[in-house]
Amino acid sequence: MKILLAVDGSKCSDAAMAEVARQPWPAGSEIRVITVAEMPFFPSTEFGSLPQQYYDELEGVAREKAQATIRRTVDHLKRDQVTSVPVDSKIIYESPREAIVDEAVEWGADLIVVGSHGYRGYKRFLLGSVSSAVVAHAPCSVMVVREARLK
Repeated sequence: MKILLAVDGSKCSDAAMAEVARQPWPAGSEIRVITVAEMPFFPSTEFGSLPQQYYDELEGVAREKAQATIRRTVDHLKRDQVTSVPVDSKIIYESPREAIVDEAVEWGADLIVVGSHGYRGYKRFLLGSVSSAVVAHAPCSVMVVREARLK
């Protein structure tokens, strides 16, 4: 079974990571951890645009965050896996909604695991829902994991 775990470093993706680590995956399973670093886009005009160094620094920060997220997730999975399920990783630089589904198609994933922020109403409208988009367009089953909330 090929399990594609998409993480973004949030508490919600930590919950998805913990769920993947907790499962007794069948022999021959593989886990691929991906994080999608969406590079900042700022429309520029001839007048009033920011210096190139500013854009380069923003891109560098996004890359560093993606690398740290992948490293932390892979380390956690390798440490907590009871069985010896192979884990590999990949950083993708584009929009998360499309990138997760495209990677699932390209890799031949049997299951996609994502966390859900649980946004509702106006926040959901503004921020969108990556997990909803993945569920709607995935070529395979999708497990959406919610962070446990204290009441």
